[in-house]
Amino acid sequence: MVNMKQPKAQFWLLTCLLTAVFVLVSSRSHNGPGVKPEQQLPTPLERDAVVTDQVRFDNYSLILKGQRIFIHSGEFHTFRLPVPSLWPDILQKAKAAGLNAVSVYTHMGLINPSRGVIDFDGFRALQPLYDAAREAGIWIVLRPGPYINAETTAGGIAHWATSEVAGTLRTNATDWHAAWQAYIQGIIDVTAPNQITEGGPVIAIQVDNEYSQSIITHAEYFTDLEKAFKSPGSGIVVPLTYNDPGQGRNFINGTGAVDLYGLDSYPQGFDCSNPSVWRPVTTNYHTYHAEVNPSQPWYIPEFQGGAFDAWGPSAPGYGPCSVLTGPDFQSVFNLQLWASNAKLINYYMFYGGTSWGAIPFHGVYTSYDYGASISESRELTPKYNELKRQGLFLRSSPEFYKTDWIADSSTGLAVSTSPAAFVTLLRNPDSKAGFYIVRQTDSTSTANITFKLNVTITTVGNLQVPVVASSIALAGRQSKVIVTDYAFGHTSRAAYSTAQVFFAGTIDGRDVLFLHGSTSQAHEVSVALTGTPNPLQRSSLVTLTQQAALARGTTTVTFLPGIEGVVTVWDSDTQLVLYADSDTAATFWAPAVATSGPADPLRNFWGLGTNTSILVGGPYLVRSARINGNALALEGDLKSDARLTVIAPRSIRSISWNGQSVTGDLRGAGASVTAIGGFVAELQTSNAFNGISIPKLGGWKFMDSLPEAGEAPFDDSDWVVADKRSTNIPRKPYYGDGRILYGCDYGFCENTVLWRGHFMATGNEKSVNLSINGGEAFAASVWINNVFLNTSFGNSTNNRRILEETDDKFTFPPGALLPGKDNVITIVQDNMGLNETSGSNPDSSKSPRGVRGFKLDSGNFTTWKVQGKVGGYLNWPSRDLTEGLPGSKAGVGFFVTTFRLAIPKGFDVPMSFTFQEPLGQPYRAFLFINGWMMGKRVGNLGPQSKFPVHEGILDYNGVNTVAVALWAMTPGTPITPNLQLSIDGIYDGGVGGVVTNNPSWTKAGR
Repeated sequence: MVNMKQPKAQFWLLTCLLTAVFVLVSSRSHNGPGVKPEQQLPTPLERDAVVTDQVRFDNYSLILKGQRIFIHSGEFHTFRLPVPSLWPDILQKAKAAGLNAVSVYTHMGLINPSRGVIDFDGFRALQPLYDAAREAGIWIVLRPGPYINAETTAGGIAHWATSEVAGTLRTNATDWHAAWQAYIQGIIDVTAPNQITEGGPVIAIQVDNEYSQSIITHAEYFTDLEKAFKSPGSGIVVPLTYNDPGQGRNFINGTGAVDLYGLDSYPQGFDCSNPSVWRPVTTNYHTYHAEVNPSQPWYIPEFQGGAFDAWGPSAPGYGPCSVLTGPDFQSVFNLQLWASNAKLINYYMFYGGTSWGAIPFHGVYTSYDYGASISESRELTPKYNELKRQGLFLRSSPEFYKTDWIADSSTGLAVSTSPAAFVTLLRNPDSKAGFYIVRQTDSTSTANITFKLNVTITTVGNLQVPVVASSIALAGRQSKVIVTDYAFGHTSRAAYSTAQVFFAGTIDGRDVLFLHGSTSQAHEVSVALTGTPNPLQRSSLVTLTQQAALARGTTTVTFLPGIEGVVTVWDSDTQLVLYADSDTAATFWAPAVATSGPADPLRNFWGLGTNTSILVGGPYLVRSARINGNALALEGDLKSDARLTVIAPRSIRSISWNGQSVTGDLRGAGASVTAIGGFVAELQTSNAFNGISIPKLGGWKFMDSLPEAGEAPFDDSDWVVADKRSTNIPRKPYYGDGRILYGCDYGFCENTVLWRGHFMATGNEKSVNLSINGGEAFAASVWINNVFLNTSFGNSTNNRRILEETDDKFTFPPGALLPGKDNVITIVQDNMGLNETSGSNPDSSKSPRGVRGFKLDSGNFTTWKVQGKVGGYLNWPSRDLTEGLPGSKAGVGFFVTTFRLAIPKGFDVPMSFTFQEPLGQPYRAFLFINGWMMGKRVGNLGPQSKFPVHEGILDYNGVNTVAVALWAMTPGTPITPNLQLSIDGIYDGGVGGVVTNNPSWTKAGR
């Protein structure tokens, strides 16, 4: 991720400002008419190590087991959804959108939390991901780093390595090499048996992340990683890839070069404050590819699928990010990638999720919604609909997987009748299918334009289209693919279509073409209609004519503006042609149907295991379709009652939805859709749908949880003595007595760290100077004995006015000192995560979180102690969270309550915890749900107030515990957090089988 992952806590922390510890072979042809099988595959990659011939590529695309594939992928970080039984939910939604792959970062800091410890249990596991991907039919490009960026603390590098490694991170330094060995070997051991060669989903592995090759120690580091993956006996045989953060030509050739080069691109950047203001499209993608790696397919490992959001009251939140990168952005910018002839594309993010615990780096907050196609609460967004329209077109169009870039409007392609239209022509060299990708010349324009295209069609030569309709229309910020000589099904071909292709294929031996377009525009297709037609009542807004300019037997179908819903154009024994407005088309699904049994591990992979599909319209989501004899079993979700439309084999005699029989018209939907294999019915939500409710949070119990600054003496004898005199962290202390007070040096890198500095007071001491580093938006409160002094505030305002550290003087009030006795300075510090690589300096991840300077105005400190994770307290009185701390004092309190949920089985009910009071109160709240730290609320900065929490963390049929560590940072200021639980949506269906596996409380270590 350009510019820029925390585990499940293994304990219940009933204490002050707790921290979560980082802690099979057979192939099937997907060839349409005119698409030739790849008889001569490209030679294996030139490497010393073995690379399987089951994953090859040429200058066009990837070729898996002999089948040419367009990799259409979305980014998904399993650690940001720490419930493995929910991972199939995301993968099924990816498959339903027409995607065939996901790109997955793994997080060294979570899997390798301390030297020598490798943990692939629970949410850190990879095997459940591989199993779910195989079942869904989703390929995986694994991206294990060790550095991943991804807006994660230290960019994913294990915290222990940032302090224990003296050499430079991400170089060939001997101790860094030793630090990542166990982690990478763990990745290899789990992944090797799950490669495509073993019937698994893994087809490629990325080496590290977004780096420069020009510095030789960087390049040799890549060589070291590649040797580890490709060493004799490692078992890794899939290609190694790389993602260049810019057009830097890194790792294509020379030291550290990978098998397949890719370029990351985020054309709108990461400030969503003005979501209607666009930067123009990048116009040199194709030229750059032709210059740097023309013998390889054009690979985009990360393309903008949203944006992260920063801290601060002026940060816009993720709503504007979903607008900035919304459906119109996807239409224009995704298709601009297609126009550059990219054939491997991954959208970052497809599902963002939650940066819970201490996963985030200091520039972002807990939510990683990203404005993605699937929201943090796992709900489908309008962006998902556009992605599905694009995804099903790509899945339906194998001729598009192999195209030559012919020309565009900037290089002499003069085919548009208007200069306002910019056109790129791609053509399949074998079938001669043409793809004219059109957008406005000013890609940011919101104006409407019209034009005609002068195209070339094999049967008639040159032709201006449309022939009957007056023009092709483009709305502001809209792109289209105008196809010519386009094959669909087994034998059919459209001469041209200005309507967009939603689905093309074969159902029950019939060639099916499903087109769509804007209801405010006219569209046209010219196709040779075949077979004996069934009677139908055609819409008056659809006209069929024979045009002399086209080949005999070709019918020109014109769709006038105003069409809403699905209209049947042609319904015969050999063909079915449908058209719908684009919104209606998005309510349809084309689930793949496996045609082989469980013995075939690739049975669910489109193009290799199956090319069989049906059409299903109406439900909120269709997860799967299975045909057993004459029975069709559908599984999916309903958001409301829905009219079910199915187009399937005519042999179907029964249909079920989520295991329940569906009654309807099994003899066909008549003129409304098709007389052959059509079925309509009404799907209704379950009776329990409207009765689902949740309780109001209340009955809070409270305990002051900062005894370190309380009235009674506090014994810190068991704390870690902070007495180190040297550090591997490059940024050294500013002042003090030579002791190093950096949390990472003592094992306390993340979230809240407490420091206690002891000194014998003479009574003459007046103040203490403290320089504290915590990262963007951090805070640190300071006490002398039991007297509050002040709070130092870091800052970030939408990535402006950034303040990562402070240097303040804290004056002692009269009576605060204990002359002749041991006095203690207590610092409560919130570490916001370690920095990522900055420019060419990978050691910027060795962040000096802690106290960079300490000095009494008179006298010296005797002992410094440090602690990051401490114990809990019993006998808690009642106190409502909205009352804040007693007496409006500054300090820390722990609030706990419980509530019971009783959600019926068979429902997916996303929920969130929301702080409902206005932004601006000077407090921090650490939100724990059943032992998981699921949120950090910064009341004075924001912007986040809503924290989604998933089933599996929430027990949907049992008692749940919510705890809030409330840190009030300014005395005398009312602090009134109002935390409530809310339902984000109710879906009849869901992925099912969600397992709750929460940590239990124990006295161990307390």
